[in-house]
Amino acid sequence: MFNIVIVGVGGQGTLLASKILGQLAMNSGYDVRVSEVHGMSQRGGSVITFVRISNDQPLYSSIVEQKQADVVLAFENLEALRAIPYVKDGGTMVINTQEILPMPVINGLTEYPKDCLERCREACKTVEINAVEIAHECGTYKASNVVLLGVLAKSLPFSVDEWKKAIEQCVKPKFLNVNLDAFDRGYNY
Repeated sequence: MFNIVIVGVGGQGTLLASKILGQLAMNSGYDVRVSEVHGMSQRGGSVITFVRISNDQPLYSSIVEQKQADVVLAFENLEALRAIPYVKDGGTMVINTQEILPMPVINGLTEYPKDCLERCREACKTVEINAVEIAHECGTYKASNVVLLGVLAKSLPFSVDEWKKAIEQCVKPKFLNVNLDAFDRGYNY
């Protein structure tokens, strides 16, 4: 069994990432559950997605409880900090080192925490990557979600070909080559 929590803000591609993971698991005959919880996602609000994958026992719940995530895939620093409670002992957090200012910070009501990454490092094992920069080098910053999936791919029991097939099934053809390149760059990070 493998539990993944994906966190970010609206517009970063968290839902596409969870769709690709779900497709990947289904293609390989695994039992998979995906559950999305999001607020004002279209306005840059927090988005959290739970993905549960099992090949040896049926899944009855789509929710990943706190301290149960093998991996947290964090698309933004503050969202990574908020997701620390989900990481199980010995779990890992893959963090896109991007900062997206929430409305209270933009409006001057509070400050963005300067120590997000340090606090994540203290809480669990982290892999930090500037996925936006890498995706931009591939052709569009919007492929940063697939860069992160490339990093995650080494932690799951699926071949690169299986990953690429799932990406092909979930990404529009005109964006496919950019996303496959982004996946390769993340995988080789």
